[in-house]
Amino acid sequence: MAEESTGPVETGADMDYAEHQKTYEGFLSVSKYGTMAIIAILLGMAIGFFTSAGFIFSSLLTIVLIVIGVMLLR
Repeated sequence: MAEESTGPVETGADMDYAEHQKTYEGFLSVSKYGTMAIIAILLGMAIGFFTSAGFIFSSLLTIVLIVIGVMLLR
């Protein structure tokens, strides 16, 4: 049988706001660092493909951009 509730169905269970805040901050962090990493990778690929810099230089540039991005986003 169905459980009987004392409140309206629309409100649902009590919210765990601390867990909600932790999940939201985690999502923002993944979005922020993920976007930065994608931009750094795309810049490294553009330098490697469209200039005569080569694979090694573009790989090093990508790593340097990621390290700088992580330092700036903290």
